[in-house]
Amino acid sequence: MKTTGIDKHTLLNLYIIVSKIRKVQLRIEQLYHEDEMKTPVHLCIGQEAIAAGVCENLERDDYVFSNHRGHGHYIAKGGDLKAMVAELYCKETGCSRGRGGSMHLVDTSVGLLGSSSIVGGGIPLAVGAAMASALKNDKRVSVAFFGDAASEEGVLYESMNFAALKKLPVVFVCENNFYSVYSHQSARQANTDITTRPKAFNIPAYNVDGRDVIDAYKKSKEAICVARSGKGPAFIECRAYRWRGHAGPGDSLKAKYRKSDEWNEWMKCCPLKDFKKVLINETILTEEKINQINKDIDTEIDEAFDFAQKSPLPKKEELTKYLYS
Repeated sequence: MKTTGIDKHTLLNLYIIVSKIRKVQLRIEQLYHEDEMKTPVHLCIGQEAIAAGVCENLERDDYVFSNHRGHGHYIAKGGDLKAMVAELYCKETGCSRGRGGSMHLVDTSVGLLGSSSIVGGGIPLAVGAAMASALKNDKRVSVAFFGDAASEEGVLYESMNFAALKKLPVVFVCENNFYSVYSHQSARQANTDITTRPKAFNIPAYNVDGRDVIDAYKKSKEAICVARSGKGPAFIECRAYRWRGHAGPGDSLKAKYRKSDEWNEWMKCCPLKDFKKVLINETILTEEKINQINKDIDTEIDEAFDFAQKSPLPKKEELTKYLYS
């Protein structure tokens, strides 16, 4: 990690975001067994640097479209943590009024226009939002986060073609954690270099080490500048590793579908610990400062879970509220 050219304030903010995403995920995992969160959860432990690096380059009014593994995107874009946790508990105070759960997070106040449980579902929506921005000339950028499995969906290629044709301000961010549930990328894709695909549409593509928040920050900054300047879309492939199972806490089945040497190699690198080490070595962080950051984040998380647990459930008579036909 080379922090050259990044100011101290940005580096500290990146560290706080990565730490918050990690801590929130761990708290969800810790409490999930209590069975009060009546929704599947897809944890992004190991992938925190991607959301933090990309969203740090976005303005509050820029648009983000997330996917089923979207907690990190929500937090990095500045979403209301109390509303997010309440949504996991399916409470009326949740960001989707308790009707959506973990896979349907939204906070329009910070430009997070929603996440979709459909693989690749957010991609065309991001392109549509980018088209609206282009027509209004409001200089907003749209970002679509999706996984390696979504790179196999036809809608991605239709979206890239249209975005390139119309020179739309959209950035496609593929978080490649190598697994679609239990299937490795090599068993699903003839060409595992995902960045070769946008090149067919003359879209600039960037390879990012998804464990390195500095790499994610610098390259996404360039990609977002391309989109915002009117030159059309950009594409980023971020390679990281999903530390937990496809859904829920832990990964009790990892020995059945992951090779032990692969697991051990990826576990040597931690997005949070490695970044912390760099910032300490460069005297940007001290142990005292880290302790204060951890204390502040823990307090915020405590308050969010307390709020969620004490919030009311939706009323039975409002079962059909927010439904349209």
